[in-house]
Amino acid sequence: MSNLKGKTAIVTGSTSGIGLAMAIGLAKQGVNIMANGFGEKDVAIAQIKACGVEVDYHDADMSKPAEIKDLIEQTEKRFGSIDILVNNAGIQYTANVEDFPEDKWESIIAINLSSAFYTSHYALPGMKKRNWGRIINIASVHGLVGSAQKAAYVAAKHGIVGLTKVTALENAKTGITCNAICPGWVLTPLVQKQVDARAERDHVSNDEAKNALVSEKQPSGEFVAPEQLAALAVFLCGPDASEVRGAAWNMDGGWTAQ
Repeated sequence: MSNLKGKTAIVTGSTSGIGLAMAIGLAKQGVNIMANGFGEKDVAIAQIKACGVEVDYHDADMSKPAEIKDLIEQTEKRFGSIDILVNNAGIQYTANVEDFPEDKWESIIAINLSSAFYTSHYALPGMKKRNWGRIINIASVHGLVGSAQKAAYVAAKHGIVGLTKVTALENAKTGITCNAICPGWVLTPLVQKQVDARAERDHVSNDEAKNALVSEKQPSGEFVAPEQLAALAVFLCGPDASEVRGAAWNMDGGWTAQ
């Protein structure tokens, strides 16, 4: 059986997309899950529970530090520990810097970057006490390269990569690792919105819009599957990855190789 059986993970933004795939991937290894997110939570919880593990849900708004603190406290109370923390919650907005609304900037930085600091801040003491932990920050290729009209997102994701390195270094002599996963285009609800907007703008079919979007940046011409990212997360939680520390691991169909 998996060496992760009986451990507990918090996966933020786990009611859909990458986060849900991460939660299911870990649950299949016997990891109990604290889910979080604003998607269809009942459907997500049922899918995770079907893997035969304990599942709970916390509705923390990841832009609010007090609610994040409560998420950590309630998880420790419910399951006894937090062994794995997957910081996945994220939002997106696109506009040129001079047109970027102030409130959109603030909310993207709060949810995509600051939330990962606060979850780590509150979860690390328990991990240090047990001398074991895995923190996985879901960054993006935009933590490694830039794209026009994505100032807040790119700034936040570059920040996540930096936070990952510092967290890894501070815990380098412990059983706690911290790494970032940097996906390219993944067909999540967030990306589907961009596909829909493009199809409408260019007066093309949804499939044509998808192909145009992915092949602009991703040489493989294929979307990354959420399940592939989940498999990488499972590996990073296992014993073979105990010396992977502070990595920003891209899975992007060749995007950043160009």
